[in-house]
Amino acid sequence: MKDYKKHFEITAPPEDVYKALTNPATIRLWSGEPAIMSTEPGSEFSLWDDSIAGVNLDFEEDRKIVQEWYFGEQEEPSIVTIILHPHKKGTSAELKHTNIPDEAYNDIVEGWNEAYFGALIDFYKE
Repeated sequence: MKDYKKHFEITAPPEDVYKALTNPATIRLWSGEPAIMSTEPGSEFSLWDDSIAGVNLDFEEDRKIVQEWYFGEQEEPSIVTIILHPHKKGTSAELKHTNIPDEAYNDIVEGWNEAYFGALIDFYKE
């Protein structure tokens, strides 16, 4: 199991980035894919046609998202925490993803950098 941490700069205020990560219609705009998402703790979510699925654990509006991502049967849950910080250029998104299965690590890191935050950064480019 591996962990991944990274900061991403997004040229939009934290409240816009939070909506882009939690509103299914907005997720579809920047990802190009339908999404099942809610800000209700305990609700399940699905992104990229079930490529990413899990349960929403905790939210702080415009600031924090905590999710458990499913990777089949594993002892320790894989937890994603995204914390949004105001930044001079918009938002600094702090990502921490724990307990990533070794065999999925490279694909997950590439997904975060390109498909997930990469697409979100491109969406807000001026």
